[in-house]
Amino acid sequence: MTTKVIYLPLDERPCNWLYPQQLAALTDLQMIVPPLEKLGNKKQRAELQEISSWLEEQSSNADVVIISLDMLVHGGIVPSRLHHESLEACRERLMVLHKLKQDNPSLRIYAFNLITRVPAYSSSEEEPDYYDQVGREIYELGWLSDKSESVGLNDEEQTRLNEVLAAIPEDVLQDYRTRRGVNAKINELALELTEKGIIDYLIIPLDDNSQYGFSAMEQRALTIRTELAGLSHRVAIYPGADEIGCTLFARVFCEVKNYTPSLFVRYSSSKGPLCIPKYEDRSLNESIKAHLTSAGAVMADASNEADCILMVHSPAIGQSEMAETGTPIEDRHRSYFSEINTREFVQAMKYYLDAGRLVMLADVALCNGGDHLLMNLLHHSKMLGRIGGYAAWNTSGNSLGTVISHGVIQSYYQSRELKADSSHQRSKLFYVSRLIEDWGYQALVRQAVCDNHLPELGASYFELSHVLDEVCDIIEQKLNDFVKMYLQDDVVKNVVVRNVSLPWTRMFELGFSLEIGGA
Repeated sequence: MTTKVIYLPLDERPCNWLYPQQLAALTDLQMIVPPLEKLGNKKQRAELQEISSWLEEQSSNADVVIISLDMLVHGGIVPSRLHHESLEACRERLMVLHKLKQDNPSLRIYAFNLITRVPAYSSSEEEPDYYDQVGREIYELGWLSDKSESVGLNDEEQTRLNEVLAAIPEDVLQDYRTRRGVNAKINELALELTEKGIIDYLIIPLDDNSQYGFSAMEQRALTIRTELAGLSHRVAIYPGADEIGCTLFARVFCEVKNYTPSLFVRYSSSKGPLCIPKYEDRSLNESIKAHLTSAGAVMADASNEADCILMVHSPAIGQSEMAETGTPIEDRHRSYFSEINTREFVQAMKYYLDAGRLVMLADVALCNGGDHLLMNLLHHSKMLGRIGGYAAWNTSGNSLGTVISHGVIQSYYQSRELKADSSHQRSKLFYVSRLIEDWGYQALVRQAVCDNHLPELGASYFELSHVLDEVCDIIEQKLNDFVKMYLQDDVVKNVVVRNVSLPWTRMFELGFSLEIGGA
């Protein structure tokens, strides 16, 4: 009998709405998702009553629900940062989970709810309007307040704390603290629901966080509460956000199949496991263990016993010194040239592939896109067509959760030689999609369009609605040029990128479809 999985995503962007569906298509599990028009649009929240009614209707005969509480309670990730809701109103919306269990006692509920991010810059693109003026100061207030309580401040830091307190208007600070307080309480309520058995498994991801700050303070309180309640086997708290739908689907898949895959992790840098990636609060290796555990997998002790080889192209330096994909090569930290051995990394990858192993590549040495130096080397080495999966989008956590979930699912079918042509083709399609977006778009095309085309169109990174069709046409052409140069024949045949869109009318994320021939 087919397992029916209901999935309520964090928002309407492809990473949240589409990627989990693409992974589900590799399996014999059925995934039901709400239509896009029900999910809002960036700062415009979803229609909450419609979402709740849809959940009740779909869950009555389902086996599993994977649910974003940010969507259920606030109508999406960005609305969760903007709302003026009372705690009572939010609590009432959570009560639908009780009803789902009442109406279908065998239903298993897998939920996730973010610790609200604190971006380290001043921009209201996804935040309240006042973030344009004091966003950086709000970040510093959290960082310095937390550090003051944890280890203390020196005189310079104490002076800066006084300055940022003076710079943030009182009404702004009140608005910010009130909203954070409500959101933090929702995570506490989610823990209560887990303790009562309403939620069967809960992930509380840290969205764009750092070593100190408001997020770190909330994380510590939630972690302590989780441990004292004896819930650590059913609650995970670690850096992440938009990849959690994929992670929880992989976990459901493993439980349905009674499968615990092992992944052997191999780094491109000896220092990589200990680096703390930008936008995160812990070492890369600790984050990888968290992603594996939540996806239902374990870290293998040796490569020869593993179901999958996870090749991690890692930085050798972390936090602010970690390069972005747009950082010119000459401006990268010197450790990128002395402490990362790309040639050995590629040779090791070839060794595993020659041995018939399933190899997945997490390209997280840079933020917000793939490392073209590594990928070009793989292209020239004729290895891209042999790799099983890839991710390099946005943060380290986004990429890791995506490629690990893909590896978990693909390893099940490969280890059992269940290589149905349709499943294999869909897996290759997902891999190709990640190459096109994470490497082709994020590392190459996006910057080229921003530098060479937007100025002549009178547009910019966030201001392009008046020329949206023209920009999408340019991107589509450049992505098809990328496919012809790097992927055609070696990876897939007859691939055409179609229907390019910019979901939030900005250059950051991408939507597209593929027409694909034989792999």
